[in-house]
Amino acid sequence: MLGKRLDYQVEENKIHFFFEKEEAFLEVITESIMNVFVPYETKGHRSKAIEGEKAVRTDFEVKDCGSYVSVATKQLEARVYDGFYVDFYRDGKSICEDYRSGRILRPLLSEKSLEVLKAEGHDVSAGASGSYPVQTVKKMDGDEKFYGLGDKTGFLNKRDYEYENWNSDIPQAHTDSYRALYKSIPFLITLKKESVYGIFFDNTYRSYVNLGKENQAYFYYGADAGNLDYYFIAGDTMPDIVGGYTYLTGRTPLPQLWTLGYHQSRWGYDSADCIKKVAGKYRELDIPCDTMHFDIDYMDGYRVFTWNEKDYGDPAGTIQELADEGFKAVCIIDPGVKLDPGYEKYDEGIAGDYFAKTPEGEVYVNAVWPGDSVYPDFGQPKVRKWWAENQKFLTDIGVAGVWNDMNEPASFHGELPSDVVFTDEDQKSTHAAMHNVYGHLMSKATYEGLKEQTGKRPFVITRACYAGSQKYTTVWTGDNQSLWSHLQMAVPQLCNLGLSGLAFAGTDVGGFGADCTAELLCRWVQVGAFSPLFRNHSSNGSIYQEPWQFGEKTVNIYRKFVELRYRLLPYLYDLFAECEKTGLPIVCVPASWRCPVKGKIIRDMGPQEFVSAIRSAEYVVTDSFHAAAFSIIYNRKLIPILKKAYPELNERLTSLIKMCGLDDVFKLKEEVYDQVKYSEISEKLNTHIERSKDYLKRIVDRGRENENQTALVASIQKT
Repeated sequence: MLGKRLDYQVEENKIHFFFEKEEAFLEVITESIMNVFVPYETKGHRSKAIEGEKAVRTDFEVKDCGSYVSVATKQLEARVYDGFYVDFYRDGKSICEDYRSGRILRPLLSEKSLEVLKAEGHDVSAGASGSYPVQTVKKMDGDEKFYGLGDKTGFLNKRDYEYENWNSDIPQAHTDSYRALYKSIPFLITLKKESVYGIFFDNTYRSYVNLGKENQAYFYYGADAGNLDYYFIAGDTMPDIVGGYTYLTGRTPLPQLWTLGYHQSRWGYDSADCIKKVAGKYRELDIPCDTMHFDIDYMDGYRVFTWNEKDYGDPAGTIQELADEGFKAVCIIDPGVKLDPGYEKYDEGIAGDYFAKTPEGEVYVNAVWPGDSVYPDFGQPKVRKWWAENQKFLTDIGVAGVWNDMNEPASFHGELPSDVVFTDEDQKSTHAAMHNVYGHLMSKATYEGLKEQTGKRPFVITRACYAGSQKYTTVWTGDNQSLWSHLQMAVPQLCNLGLSGLAFAGTDVGGFGADCTAELLCRWVQVGAFSPLFRNHSSNGSIYQEPWQFGEKTVNIYRKFVELRYRLLPYLYDLFAECEKTGLPIVCVPASWRCPVKGKIIRDMGPQEFVSAIRSAEYVVTDSFHAAAFSIIYNRKLIPILKKAYPELNERLTSLIKMCGLDDVFKLKEEVYDQVKYSEISEKLNTHIERSKDYLKRIVDRGRENENQTALVASIQKT
């Protein structure tokens, strides 16, 4: 580590520590968030995830306790020891400690062993483990569960697994053991019986997270280069942690309503006529659908910001025909620009010095869909501005959203070398540092372009991204397969994406690669209907997987769940409105509750426990409408708490209180509860219940009348 502590000094919210080998910093961001920073590479933060100043004026105390320096707010205490070991405490109890004993490294495999394994086709990348230039090791107490890390494969709890943060295009079927996929979200939530906390490791280089696989005594984070730069987030519940993380990195903006509807897509709709036929079939079968996606074939020779008029006709006319039938159009854009002198975008990029270069100063060339291609250097502000302006080609013809793909960045002639020269805002950088934020910066440019040109809330969807991308883009889990295991994997992937700040996420319904079956598609649409992004997408070469390809029974099932999705749209839209304010996910594990019941703390409370806790309570202190409702039903002493930060979310609770004539409960005085006449409230509630029953009866009766009329018409037609 850094050797013995020599001195420290306080500079506003930041405590500057001087050690024998290196300087280090601890900064108080809020009462519940602290930043740990060792400037191995740069003297300051160069975060791509965190924009703007997040540190606020916070009361804290710094005390030299001899063997350690204590930095304490009302919510969180950090104890800084020699070597820059940092332990975190809440209410005097340890919640996270640095591991002092050192890692137990796996022995290196011999060259002979490696050659034998390679010859048999085994993956040998995990055959050894070593120390990293940037590393922190945390103690494990035994009961930890780990969540987050974006769209990593496997089950919800990531304990006992290891992962890499390196955006990777993996065309093969993803398995539980895959260490890396398309996104790098180095944010981890650790849940224990008595505590919960989060750590955001803000480092864009290739990094590694080992959650007890190497040793059950610790977990660690390591990176190939950069700074040790992490944010420790404390709270009572998992929602507190997600709220703190999204406070730092940004929150998902409220999307346009149409984006929450059903989307249809396929790589393999090779003409405008094909797309129009599919769209028409949805209308013919009365399956709701809002959006048709255009994959790479709509472009002229896969050149970005062009149109294949031979197969897709007049671009504005094609988009308008779909619009006339109630469909929005979303078009794919890849980052690779075809190396083609005379092609406008290539020529503009060469003239403006917009593309990544080799260390020798030549424009770097690799291959993607257009063939030999060059890569926009999105780390340059001028390149992002140019890319944003290019969205005008799409918005001018009526395209409603943009789908960014292949932006890991993907390449056909091997991965981009680590020394390819990119730019980090105002200084030269490398592919090694900028790889994981390439898709993030591309999405940012796309978002800003759409916002400027349309004045509407942009719809951007991306495959690759980094922490904080939720400010600019929707995501999907990439090239999954039509496999039952991938359907199973979809739910924990979406949950962990939501817990990682990426609330607007989905999977390719039915699976992208391989051939879907009727039953698999029916089961997948049932999951998709409850996913924030709801899109059926499949690969060229696989069987078509629109619902009518599998017969009438499948169509009926499919229609039922798509219609259910549309009935849920108001609720879903409300959740997104709340997400914009709080950062909380749309799809997630049950919230961790910290609710005293008979002297215990209950987490992951189910409906029965929730109701039971209220029924057995003497007082119920809540900002929840449902908790307030059950408190009234069970005649509990209710103390409603209004959300000061989000007053618009109080409407249901206050209307309930007013309806029951309980306005006085806001006064928080004991005599208020002695005066509550629950018998009168029960009478009011019974009146409302009877009105509700009458309303529902009328709806049911009307439905039966319609069914009888339909049956009569069918009978006449048959006759």
